[in-house]
Amino acid sequence: MSATRLDGTLCAAAIRGELTPRVAAFASAHGRAPSLHILLVGDDPASKVYVGAKERAGVETGLHVSVHRMPATSTREAVLGMVYQLNEDATCDGILVQSPLPAALGKKAEQDVFDAINPSKDVDGFHPLNVGLLVQGRATLAACTPSGVIELLERSGIAIAGTRAVVIGRSEIVGKPMALMLLQRDATVTICHSRTKDLPAVTRDADILVSAIGRPGFVTPAMVKAGATVIDVGVSPTSDRQQVASLFGDRSERLASFDKKGSTVVGDVHPGVWDVAGAMTPVPGGVGPLTIALLLKNTLVAAESRAAR
Repeated sequence: MSATRLDGTLCAAAIRGELTPRVAAFASAHGRAPSLHILLVGDDPASKVYVGAKERAGVETGLHVSVHRMPATSTREAVLGMVYQLNEDATCDGILVQSPLPAALGKKAEQDVFDAINPSKDVDGFHPLNVGLLVQGRATLAACTPSGVIELLERSGIAIAGTRAVVIGRSEIVGKPMALMLLQRDATVTICHSRTKDLPAVTRDADILVSAIGRPGFVTPAMVKAGATVIDVGVSPTSDRQQVASLFGDRSERLASFDKKGSTVVGDVHPGVWDVAGAMTPVPGGVGPLTIALLLKNTLVAAESRAAR
């Protein structure tokens, strides 16, 4: 058996296609496009790539996107000051602070900055108020990655109600909100983490298995029920040729691609799971494009909600 490929790129394109006329309608009604402001602090190479992808996707969908770049030497007060400035900007609908922030800002800086964002502009869905609304099942702005997973499952015709769902990972960004969203759609949900006993026994019981821990090839075929839906959220860059060869094989296309580029990205789920699962997301081309699509959707929703007040 070979699993059905759940193509996040195609699903994201469909979502963006639906957003485009709504964005145009908003611009026509209000004399301006919905506006997303991205705060990029420091010179992290991966963050620059992610921000560039978000900016391009937003512009292509008709949004106004502004990227505010601050040096790695910026103080915590300066970063917070920029957030406060955007909070007060009536033409700013959505604020995204690219993670991670420079380590020099301190351990609590990221949470302090997220907490400072006006909840009505919190398009990442990380503010405590928005998280609380998600817990109660009435969030307007929810975390983008798990929201994208739900879109993919529903648009692919994969039933959630009545299933057993297992989420590996308990992060505030993916694991916890993912579990809540599945629970609110009537799945019976288990969250697993580093202290979970006999993890394979738990994961083998899952009809829907979501892994979001960033450990390449961690989920092996022995951990997956035959025919299960497997969602691979983990994306780990690697420049280790031996690791790529051990996952994909010495004569695989992925290894050949690696040899040309010198690096690749791999997921949490071992490629062997394709022979066990009923449906599965690839890496790349799975959940990643959906995260961006849901960011754009959240920006439009934030703009529409603010305009309706």
